[in-house]
Amino acid sequence: MKKIIQLIILVSACFSNNINAQQDTIKLKREARSFVREGNKLYNKQKFNEASIAYRKALGKDTKYDKASYNYGNALYQGKKFKEAVSQYELTTKTAKTKAEKAEAYHNIGNAMMEQKQYQQAVDAYKNALRNNPNDDETRYNLAVAQKKAEKEKQKNKNDKNKDKKNQQNKDQKKDQDQKNKDQNKDKKEGDDKDDKKKQDPKNQDKNQDPKNDQNKKDKQKQKPQPGKMTPEQMKQLLESLNNEEKKTQKKMNVKKSKGRKIKQEKDW
Repeated sequence: MKKIIQLIILVSACFSNNINAQQDTIKLKREARSFVREGNKLYNKQKFNEASIAYRKALGKDTKYDKASYNYGNALYQGKKFKEAVSQYELTTKTAKTKAEKAEAYHNIGNAMMEQKQYQQAVDAYKNALRNNPNDDETRYNLAVAQKKAEKEKQKNKNDKNKDKKNQQNKDQKKDQDQKNKDQNKDKKEGDDKDDKKKQDPKNQDKNQDPKNDQNKKDKQKQKPQPGKMTPEQMKQLLESLNNEEKKTQKKMNVKKSKGRKIKQEKDW
């Protein structure tokens, strides 16, 4: 009998605890709804920051309150806090009880991505919205706009990439050409320095002279008499002239000698 009484007391305690827990849960949900209503009033007055605080309090009471997270996302979106808004909408996609609610959350994710110019992510979000609500014409229109912008961005990135690649190739070619010119100038300078040293070296001065130029120089010296000197041709003419004069002089001397002295003849004794 005693054990039965103890068992009844234990069951009663458990039942009482469950009732208390349920009451606490109900109380938290009631408080969460109260904060959501407060937030909605502030939202309608376009007091988005105050509304965000109220929705956040509601989520503090009930973390799985999908309306609170959805409305909190809307308040953040209106406050241009798009990244934070996406986080709340994503939470709603997990806690939403109907496809319509999921579709609305994905639609708003797409809008927030468009505001951040993340067009491909917006395309994905709108597609998810249409999977949950294929009849939403507004989402379909937004999807078309997002796809167009995503394609344009993709083409721009491709062009920019090709432009950067071409610019890099031009830079590399210019760098190679500059290095080539630098090497050529260096080799030329070294060659000129060596030539200058050879020219300055007396041993190499005769070697550097062109034999043809030397021969031409000698021929010119032969052809062009220098002051105080006579060419071989002139010397030859002068000698011939002197010889002729000497012969004439000798002949005259012989004539004079023959006049002053008789010719020696044999005497007849």
